[in-house]
Amino acid sequence: MKTLLATTLALSLPALAAAHDYTLGDLEIIHPTIFETAATAKAGGGYVTIANTGESADALVGVSAAFPMVELHESFEQDGVMRMQHIERLDIGAGEIVELAPGGYHVMFMGLTEPFVAGDEVPVTLTFENAGEIEVNFTVVEREGGMDHGKMDHGNMDHSTKE
Repeated sequence: MKTLLATTLALSLPALAAAHDYTLGDLEIIHPTIFETAATAKAGGGYVTIANTGESADALVGVSAAFPMVELHESFEQDGVMRMQHIERLDIGAGEIVELAPGGYHVMFMGLTEPFVAGDEVPVTLTFENAGEIEVNFTVVEREGGMDHGKMDHGNMDHSTKE
C-alpha cells in the first residue's frame, strides 16, 4: 500500500514526469528534479520525494555533487517573510513519505558557474543514516510557476564558493 501511495504521489507531479526513480533498501527515491535557472544564477534547488516503505526510520544526512557547496535546506515563513536555513538531517519515519519541494525542504546547489538547463541530468550522491549512499540523477526541468527564489530572505546564508 505504501508503494502504491508513493507511486500515486509521483504520478500526480506532471512537471517531474521525465525524472527517474531509484530504490535503496526500503527507500524509494522518486523523481529527483532541479528547476532550470537563469544564466546569472549562483544557486539552484533540487527536489525529490523519498518514501520509506520499511519498518525502521532512516534519515537523509548528506548530499554531494560536483559543485562548490551542496546542502540540505529548509524554507519556512517567519514574520511574513520566507527564509531558508541549512539542516543537518531530514528524518524519514517508517512508512512515511517526505517531499523535498519548493517552499519546504530542498537540496541547495551553490556556487553555480553555468545555469541548470532543461533536459540536463546532474549526478548527486544521497547519503542516508541507515540505508547508506546512492547516486541518483536529478533531471533539470522547465520551471512552471512556483516560488520565486530570488525573493527569499536567505538571512546569513552564503551562496558563494567556500575555499
